Amino acid sequence: MGIKTISMKSTPFTDKHIALGAKMAEFAGYNMPISYTGINDEHAAVRRNAGIFDVSHMGEFILKGPHALDLIQSVTSNDAAKLKAGQAQYSCLPNEDGGIVDDLLVYCVEENKVYMLVVNASNIEKDWNWIRKHDHQQVEMHNISDKTCLLAIQGPNATKILQPLTEMDILNLKYYTFVKGRFAGVDNVLISATGYTGAGGVEIYFEDKDNDAEKIWNAIFEAGGPQGLKPAGLGARDTLRLEMGFCLYGNDIDDTTSPLEAGLGWITRFTKDFTSKDIFEKQKAEGVDRKLVGFEMVEKGIPRHGYEIKDFEGNTIGVVTSGTQSPSLGKAIGMGYVRTANAAIGSDIYIKVRDKLLQAKVAKIPFA
Repeated sequence: MGIKTISMKSTPFTDKHIALGAKMAEFAGYNMPISYTGINDEHAAVRRNAGIFDVSHMGEFILKGPHALDLIQSVTSNDAAKLKAGQAQYSCLPNEDGGIVDDLLVYCVEENKVYMLVVNASNIEKDWNWIRKHDHQQVEMHNISDKTCLLAIQGPNATKILQPLTEMDILNLKYYTFVKGRFAGVDNVLISATGYTGAGGVEIYFEDKDNDAEKIWNAIFEAGGPQGLKPAGLGARDTLRLEMGFCLYGNDIDDTTSPLEAGLGWITRFTKDFTSKDIFEKQKAEGVDRKLVGFEMVEKGIPRHGYEIKDFEGNTIGVVTSGTQSPSLGKAIGMGYVRTANAAIGSDIYIKVRDKLLQAKVAKIPFA
């Protein structure tokens, strides 16, 4: 029997990562940088100065036409009708059982006419099929994922570093708003004040054509290199988002978790009809049985996805969904679902690490 090799997809920046000595690994079918100089180093650069992430593996869909908003409203939990051109929102796609198909960003490019949805890399096909299935009005849809580059430049100095590369005002861009125009000599670049780090900064979307990816990458490093801008990998992206208590699809939220259990009630709007609305209304009225909480380890040990959470008597009360050593706090932190009775901040919980029960405390999110 021959060994079947699965070819990984590349982003337009893969060769750059390899040239920079990045430790590469497969993620969502892509050959992606996990770290360059080390997770702690990259994490600190983003928190204190600026770091650049290649997140071109993410998915982007364009929805156009008079019924585009109707379709978005019916499949997402948040209220996209509130969006004006140049605004974005965080949302999720509920399934028919009150779980989550995916979490996503909704960008309003032209009110009531043109929208961009940004979805997780591992769910591109799943989300596309889900939205298509619920489209009863022949909405014009384009999957532009493969030809769209996405760079996240994050950190307190990110916009200051990038501002000289464009005439658009990105220094004063409000959180969850965006502008579109010329950047680093490339036209039609979308720059949004969004990100997955909680450190400030922007995300830059542009089409992979005419060597534009090379042009933009080089311009960013020419401007940022002397100011300490560092490339950062998916490892630091994970520690940064976890310190903020941001959910990672496939870990903290999935097809079996409700947005209300996950603390995402704020993106669940009952002012319109959408998938599983009745389930969520019932949960809101009656309360949920389990909640996603943050916790800090009191005893030494790293919590990992899938570890059991116990009470003092050793009864299982939940499960760890994410965990890491927090570079900013210098201690181990995690997130997990626990019974609502055990979810109050300050509650003692115990994480089963191998055969030991290690003490932890439910903590306020964000941690940092």
